[in-house]
Amino acid sequence: MHDLVIRGGTIVDGTGQPAFTGDVAIDGDRITQVGGKAGPAKRDVPAEGRLVTPGWVDVHTHYDGQATWDPVLAPSVWHGATTVLFGNCGVGFAPVRKRDHKALIDLMEGVEDIPGITLTEGLKWNWESFPEYLDVLGSMPRTIDIGAQIAHHPLRVYVMGERGLNREAAKAEDMEEMATLTEHALRAGAFGFTTSRTDQHKTPTGDLVPGRYAEEKELLAIGRAMGRAGRGTFGMLSDFEDEAADFRWMRELSTISGRPVWFLLTDRNYDPQRWRRLMSNVNAARADGLPLSAQVACRPVGLILGLTTSLNPFALREGFHELAALPPKEQLAKLREPAIRAKILAEEASERLLHVVPPLSRQIATRWDNMFALGDPPDYEPPPERSIAALAAKAGQDPAAFCYDYLTADDGGRMLYFPVVNYVGGDLSVVRDMMVHPHTVNGLSDGGAHCGVICDASMPSFMLTHWVRDRARGDRVSLEFAVKRQTSETADFFGMTDRGRLQVGKKADVNVIDFDALRLHHPEMIYDLPAGGRRLVQRVEGYDMTIVSGQPIMERGQETGARPGQLVRATR
Repeated sequence: MHDLVIRGGTIVDGTGQPAFTGDVAIDGDRITQVGGKAGPAKRDVPAEGRLVTPGWVDVHTHYDGQATWDPVLAPSVWHGATTVLFGNCGVGFAPVRKRDHKALIDLMEGVEDIPGITLTEGLKWNWESFPEYLDVLGSMPRTIDIGAQIAHHPLRVYVMGERGLNREAAKAEDMEEMATLTEHALRAGAFGFTTSRTDQHKTPTGDLVPGRYAEEKELLAIGRAMGRAGRGTFGMLSDFEDEAADFRWMRELSTISGRPVWFLLTDRNYDPQRWRRLMSNVNAARADGLPLSAQVACRPVGLILGLTTSLNPFALREGFHELAALPPKEQLAKLREPAIRAKILAEEASERLLHVVPPLSRQIATRWDNMFALGDPPDYEPPPERSIAALAAKAGQDPAAFCYDYLTADDGGRMLYFPVVNYVGGDLSVVRDMMVHPHTVNGLSDGGAHCGVICDASMPSFMLTHWVRDRARGDRVSLEFAVKRQTSETADFFGMTDRGRLQVGKKADVNVIDFDALRLHHPEMIYDLPAGGRRLVQRVEGYDMTIVSGQPIMERGQETGARPGQLVRATR
């Protein structure tokens, strides 16, 4: 008798092969039958008219801190993620010396908009080295599986102290120690190394991150360490200011390490062809046998703007900033006062406030044509006529005044959507081109991060609702492609070959989905993090069941309380 059988569902097995109907049987934590008619079971899960897929493997999250105190990791778990990988973008919390606790919290708060008060209260710091950090993660019962990468910025600060924070050049002995610690982390189970080389990443005071200008020889030393360990991937976010030079050292790093190298790929409104040039370099590297890839998002990297979020179109004006710390109801009452409204609308964004905002986000102060009413259900491919500029013109109003009144109407809970990248042409055609490219991998959900301004942990659900079922402004993708894209492809890229497919012997991580009913809700702000920290979350309907290691962890949107999740350590 099987432990559990999912009966009669439409099986999309994660390999890309056509969907088929049948049963999926589970015994213990493994899949024991896929297709056909399974025998009796201790529990039957009726799945006629439902999709049965592998659990999503989300490889770009920032649960580095949250995973040390929270066993559940919502909202990712709500959206069918059964494995999440963090340590992205060069930020993390290990290795660390006691003197640098605040510096690492500041880095995470500045780069990933995770409240500093939450991290200060939530982190117990019962580790110093990266292997010790993994041991702490592995000692805690949890709902879904997690994996970690070693991040450049804490590593640099651990080795170099203030010199690292000040972005000084590493000495030979610094590079040797960073390389040794990276090798130790990889051998302990880290899935790779990540760094950040972009002006988009700043501390809360506007300083650039420690690894922003790290020299090539420092990165190549890390690459040699990866080669010695024989495992892990090298990932980064970069401004690619000198594309030829950057790809030269990336190719060298790939050669000396023998390891996959990936970077985050987006378009830019000031350089629409940038992403195509970058992919041309990837194609050339692949032709030479080098494993370079790009990680891409399945929708725009966009800001959610409102009165309760970290940013809105008026947040960079001094008059609004004076009210930013008020409780929401008190703030809304003040904003509705005619004198305050007139004062704020008469202002421009201040240089002081612009300085601490990432360059691409500064556009929220002026780009009314790229700012949209989000709607419910939210529209992530909005047409031009839904922009604030267009709505204001239709109403015969100045766009700033129209937007101000829109945000302060009702209970002040309205939100706007501002695509920062991947929306140069006003639709998602570029995103589709990126996703179907053979040398890209899906990621960038940023689960657990950007708590006050982005909520993209729902991307796995969006892959199905928008790209397979609902898209009306261009070509869609097949169901089989969408599932494969965020199961076997993401798992295989990082060496998690025991999951991502519904096949006999594979780990029993499964989603049962009511595809017709699958629906994303409007993002909402909640205050449930340690110290009352806030975060944007997005709920979803349509997941009948999510299973991890053979145990149902979610049933129709409710947690079951099961804790089958564990730390996954890389072995290749």
